Amino acid sequence: MATTTVEEIRAAQRATGPASVLAIGTAVPNNKVSQSEYPDFYFKITNSEHMTELKEKFQRMCDKSQINTRYMHLTEEFLKENPNMCAYMEKSLDARQDIVVVEVPKLGKDAAVKAIKEWGQPKSKITHLIFCTTSGVDMPGADYQLTKLLGLRPSVKRFMMYQQGCFAGGTVLRMAKDLAENNKGARVLVVCSEITAVTFRGPSDAHLDSLVGQALFGDGAAAVIVGADPDTAVERPLYQIVSAAQTILPDSDGAIDGHLREVGLTFHLLKDVPGLISKNIEKALKEAFTPIGIEDWNSIFWIAHPGGPAILDQVELKLGLKEEKLKATRQVLSDYGNMSSACVLFILDEMRRKCVEQGKATTGEGLDWGVLFGFGPGLTVETVVLHSVPIETK
Repeated sequence: MATTTVEEIRAAQRATGPASVLAIGTAVPNNKVSQSEYPDFYFKITNSEHMTELKEKFQRMCDKSQINTRYMHLTEEFLKENPNMCAYMEKSLDARQDIVVVEVPKLGKDAAVKAIKEWGQPKSKITHLIFCTTSGVDMPGADYQLTKLLGLRPSVKRFMMYQQGCFAGGTVLRMAKDLAENNKGARVLVVCSEITAVTFRGPSDAHLDSLVGQALFGDGAAAVIVGADPDTAVERPLYQIVSAAQTILPDSDGAIDGHLREVGLTFHLLKDVPGLISKNIEKALKEAFTPIGIEDWNSIFWIAHPGGPAILDQVELKLGLKEEKLKATRQVLSDYGNMSSACVLFILDEMRRKCVEQGKATTGEGLDWGVLFGFGPGLTVETVVLHSVPIETK
C-alpha cells in the first residue's frame, strides 16, 4: 500500500523559490558591418546600383536606424558565389538552409560556452535545453545539434522553437521559468541564435517593407542559464524572473508577417507597428505591475526589444519615460542592430555589465523591479517582470 500521496510527490518535485537568470553569454559572427557603408555594399552586391532613388531611400533608412554596426555571417565572397540570394525573388532556399542549419547551432554554441563558463558548474548539471531561432528549419533540430556540439547528456530534456520571431526572447524566459520552478534542481540552458542568411535579399520598388528588414537585422546569439533555489556558494543570481505573460494585440492581424518560401524567409510590415505597440503597452504594464503596487514606469528598469527606433521613440513618448530608461536597449541596437529573439538577452547582459562598471547597488540600475518586453509577429507581446539582485562588491 502506497504511503506517499500524489500531492506530496508533487511538492517534492517543485522548487521553493523563483527562477533566476544565473549566467549570460553572447556571441556574434566575425564579419562586422558598418551601417554607414552598408547601402553602398548592399546595392553593389545585389547588382542594383541603377536603382538610384531606391538606394537613396535605403540610405535614409540606414541613417535613421540609430544603428552604428551590425554583424553578419554572410560575406561578399559568399554572396558572389550565390547570386540567387542577392535577387529579390529567386529560388534560393537550399543555399540558405545549407548555411543556417550548420551555422545557427555553431553560433549558439559560442554563446552557450560563455554562459556555462560564467555559471561555473559542470555542463552535466544542465537538465533542460530550450533552443530558439527564426533562421531555418531542420530535423533533428538545432537543439539536437547543440546538444552534440556542447557534449550535453543524451538525457537532457530539449525543446526546439522555430519561426517565432522577435518576441521569442521573452517566450524562452517564460518557458524556462516554468521548467525551473516545477522541476526541483533543474538548470535550463536557453539559447537564441539568429542568422540573417535566411532573410537577405535584393531590393524591390514594390516592397519597401522588405528593405526595412535589410536595414535593421543583424546576426547574434545569446544564452542564459536559468534555475531556482540557487546554491549561493557556487551560483550567483543576476535577475529573478517573477512573472511572465503573453498577449496578442487587438487589431494587429498581419502587422508583421514572415513567410518561408522557395526564395527564403520573406518579411512584411503591413501596419503601423510602433503605433500599435505604444497604444497597448501601458495595459500590459498595468496587468503585470498592479499586483506589485507599481504605477510609475520610471521607477523600474527596462529591457525592451529594439524592433526599431520608431518603436522605442513612441514607447518613450506614450509612457513619459526618461531618456535613460531605454539606454541599454538603444546601446544594443546601435552596436548590433535587431537580432530578433536574441536582442533582449543581449540587453540584459549590457545592463548588468554597466551596473557593475558604474558601481550600482543592484543589477537593475540600482532599482528593484524591472520589465522585459518582447515584440514580434502576431503582433505578439511578451511581458516579463524581473527583480534585480544586489551586486557583490569585492
